[in-house]
Amino acid sequence: MNATATIVPAVPQHLRALQRANEVRLARAELKRAIADGEMDIAEVILDCPPEAQSMAVADLLMSQRRWGQTRCRRFLAQIPMSEKKTLGSMTERQRRALVKMLAAVRATRMRPAWAIEPGSTLS
Repeated sequence: MNATATIVPAVPQHLRALQRANEVRLARAELKRAIADGEMDIAEVILDCPPEAQSMAVADLLMSQRRWGQTRCRRFLAQIPMSEKKTLGSMTERQRRALVKMLAAVRATRMRPAWAIEPGSTLS
């Protein structure tokens, strides 16, 4: 019995963690790009919450939409009320539905939420 076993060196834990972080980062970038291009509906992402978006902040997801910056996002989330740093994975079902409902209302007003419309102006 002269069998020799070859030992494959294991990849160190920190390198596996870096590799996983890069995969998640790339998946999130693709998700944000798809939302910005209109290929994917943000409401679908909020309700389904894909694995790569679970640790993503709600504000990051909202700001991936066209014409959504930090100010619009902050004002929008203040109505629920919800922290900008809340992660999608930690949201309750009720919070998800409330967020989707408010997003639908914003879309119905041509992406100009009621709190952004100046008094006396029209939505023509």
